[in-house]
Formats: sequence, structure tokens, C-alpha cells
Amino acid sequence: MKNLLRPALSLFIVLSVITGLIYPLVVTAVGGWLFPRQASGSLIARDGVVVGSSLIGQNYADARHFWGRPSATSPQPNNALSSGGSNLGPENPALVDAVKARIDALRQADPENHLPIPVDLVTASASGLDPDISPAAAYYQVARVAHARGLSLERVRALVDEHTRARQWGVLGEPRVNVLELNLALDAAR
Repeated sequence: MKNLLRPALSLFIVLSVITGLIYPLVVTAVGGWLFPRQASGSLIARDGVVVGSSLIGQNYADARHFWGRPSATSPQPNNALSSGGSNLGPENPALVDAVKARIDALRQADPENHLPIPVDLVTASASGLDPDISPAAAYYQVARVAHARGLSLERVRALVDEHTRARQWGVLGEPRVNVLELNLALDAAR
């Protein structure tokens, strides 16, 4: 029995050190060297103060800012500690009620807007933390934001255009707008 246990235990210890210590340290060091901003959490600072990450959605609810995707995290929105979707199916009454409530909130916030509401403004992403919205969702909100800030529609549309990212390498994903970055640019706009 000792002859079997000693090599198994030795192999366990060696593999634990390699996969539990050496590999993570090497990957962390290489990631920090090659991608320092991303390895640090893609943090965004304003006036020297970190205001968020470009990778995690923020909860904006006032008319002066663009709103991101709804968050499925609870008890507070965009809580990275409880990341995960609602897991409600498309015919689940709770999801249907939540979407109807979100549509009503969008209509109340901008009663003059009769455009179709983009789906990403009324449904949460799989992680519940999505920092991006579609360009259609951003353009849907332009009139509300421009009116609330006293800016021209053209100025707000130009900001959306400036912050719209194309597909990665021209093929991966969809065009998107980072809500935090857009709102920070909007706050700096005059």
C-alpha cells in the first residue's frame, strides 16, 4: 500500500504546485506585461478617481444619461459578486412582466419617442453585467438625453457615433457602445 500511496501523493503535490501556483503566476505576469490595462480590470478614471470599469455595466437611471442593459443581478443592479442571468424563459410570466415594466418605464421617460424599443434595453444579458448597448439602443435614447441636457440632437448623435465600436477585427461580435464611456464623454460635453 505504501508503494502505491507515496507516488500518488508525490504526483498530487507536484501537479498542485504546477497548476495551482506556477501556472497562475506565469499567466498573471504575462497578462500584466502584455495587457496591463486589461489585467488591471480596464478601470476608467475621471479627475484621478476610478469611476468604473469598461467591462462592467453601470446603473444609470436619470434622464441626463444613457441607460444600459437591465441587470439581472440582485439585490443591487450590476453587482459583480452576483453575476448571472435571470434564467427566465421567453414564456415565463415573470420575464414578460419585467419586460412590460421596462417598456413602460422607457415610454414614460420619453413619451414623444415612438420608435421601436431595441430588445437590449428591456432584456438582461447572460451575465447581468453587460457594459455595452447596441447603437440602435443608444440612438433610441438620443432625444431624451439631448432634451434633458439642453444639447442639440446632432451633438448627442455625434457622441454616440464617436463611441460606437465596430465588430472586433471586422468579424467578431456586433457593433456596440460602451455606456460608461459614452456617459463620461457626455458629462464632459458642453
